[in-house]
Amino acid sequence: MLVLKRLIAFVATNLAVFGSGGFALAQTGQPHPWQLGLQAAATPVMDDIIWFHDFLLYLITAITLFVLALLVIVMVKFNAKSNPVPSRTTHNTFIEVIWTVVPVLILVAVAVPSFRLLFYELKVPTADVTVKATGKQWFWSYQYPDAKFEFDSLMTQTKDLKPGQPRLLSVDNEMVVPVNKVVHVLTVGADVIHSFAVPAFGIKIDAIPGRVNETWFKAERVGTYYGQCSQLCGRDHAFMPIAVRVVSDQEYATWLDGAKKKYAQDNLPNPNMIAAVDKPAQ
Repeated sequence: MLVLKRLIAFVATNLAVFGSGGFALAQTGQPHPWQLGLQAAATPVMDDIIWFHDFLLYLITAITLFVLALLVIVMVKFNAKSNPVPSRTTHNTFIEVIWTVVPVLILVAVAVPSFRLLFYELKVPTADVTVKATGKQWFWSYQYPDAKFEFDSLMTQTKDLKPGQPRLLSVDNEMVVPVNKVVHVLTVGADVIHSFAVPAFGIKIDAIPGRVNETWFKAERVGTYYGQCSQLCGRDHAFMPIAVRVVSDQEYATWLDGAKKKYAQDNLPNPNMIAAVDKPAQ
């Protein structure tokens, strides 16, 4: 009975997801029980990642079915019973050209959108907001260099969760950004290598001590989107989530004014000099 209930829940959940085009997932930016596939996109980069994923899936499926069909034909048509006198053909120029050219065309079809997506991810547009994310054992610190403040973001304990907050993903202080704005994210590690990853944004980049990495996203819908450290960074690796709250321009301006007063610091380093001032923890 339990297995049947889970199967029904699995089918119902995925029918709802595919029937709604993944809209429900995009509103929450978090994984769902029995979910199949990638999280719904919240940024243009993730839109392209999902398209490329689906394109490869269809391509691989077509190749697999084609090879399966060839194997079935060979087993049926060329077994000893059906074909007692085997062919002695040892060379066929046309077939050899085909099995050389077709794989090359397939690789080109994969390479072109792959490189286009890679360059799209790596080329950071002109930023509207810059945030430095520092990975620490085991939480994240977010610095807004232009506004000169920084704060820590720690996982909310299970006993402190409020209704609607996901376990192991919610934090006490979320990273807040405006909707439809380019957010430039700088990452660095304070002690060991961490990794800043938010699936709905299509971003995942290492935070390495003494080195600044960069990525970007442009969230197209308001909401809270969750991620986690995706590098095995130590004992509490599984307990340093990422929560990004995307709000309207007006809400962001209000939050920014309050954050400046709450977290203001006058001695924050220039973001271009982060690599020089960040040192591994002793």
